[in-house]
Amino acid sequence: MKDIKKVTLIGLGAMGVFFAPRISEKLGADFRILADGARKERLERKGVTVNTINYRFPIITPDVEGDPADLVIIAVKGYDLEQVIRDIKNQVGKDTIILSVLNGVESEKQIAAVYGSEHLLYSYMRISIVMKDGKTEFDPHKGLIHFGDLKNDPEHYSGNVLAVKSLFDLCGIDYKIDADMLKGIWFKFMCNVAENMTCAMFGVPFGAFQKNDDANFFRHKAMWEVIRIANKLGIDIGQNEIDRQEHTLGRLPYENKPSTLQDLEVGKRTEVDMFAGTVVRLGKELGVETPVCECFLHGIHLIEARMFKEI
Repeated sequence: MKDIKKVTLIGLGAMGVFFAPRISEKLGADFRILADGARKERLERKGVTVNTINYRFPIITPDVEGDPADLVIIAVKGYDLEQVIRDIKNQVGKDTIILSVLNGVESEKQIAAVYGSEHLLYSYMRISIVMKDGKTEFDPHKGLIHFGDLKNDPEHYSGNVLAVKSLFDLCGIDYKIDADMLKGIWFKFMCNVAENMTCAMFGVPFGAFQKNDDANFFRHKAMWEVIRIANKLGIDIGQNEIDRQEHTLGRLPYENKPSTLQDLEVGKRTEVDMFAGTVVRLGKELGVETPVCECFLHGIHLIEARMFKEI
């Protein structure tokens, strides 16, 4: 097992700040943010504020050669992934591990197509963080990262899994190594599609699911559309996963909002294509009807068109 001594993070938003302060504390200048242009200038000028502390992390630009990372963490929005795959080229060396914590179910496949599956670990996040104007406050121990190879045996973890595990142990980052990563990724995707899309379409917080049957009508219908697609792909999720999420939703603060609604409220484009759009596309390919996700896809695109004065 190799030691991870140098880490590059791409994306210092709600997911990125989960990692940045704690890895930076242990690795110092060997933890850096990949950025250029206006984003680099903004981070140098303003930094980010996490739990009242302002951080100015070291920055490395995509054009720097000869200084690859041992671990690259990708924590951007889905619509930025194509550009990021190009930008990390000089950060990926012979033994670099790539960890993509994006939402959705296809980022690993896109990365592996360029850099090879031998560099890749699968992952997903379970934490609710609200980032506004480069500032956030959250309890990092109320969330965790799930990561690993596609299948993981605790008696025989791969060298890449052990290397990342050792880093997270060093940095005090909570994690879980799932036995079946695809099942976990699709479980989170089911929740994201159902909850993000419902809240964004109708402008309601997570708390709506605790008390409103109409909100849960759309959520449950969308969940089953995702489940039927996942089952066609051989992924075993179903009612047990829905029941598991009911417990989680019941413990969230009423006013918490998912990322898609947060994006709309601050005038940003959303990840609707990665959520509802992926469901609609896969449904057509696999012969699964997806009427609720089609409604979400076109409805949220219409909201964006109005917001950006395209209509």
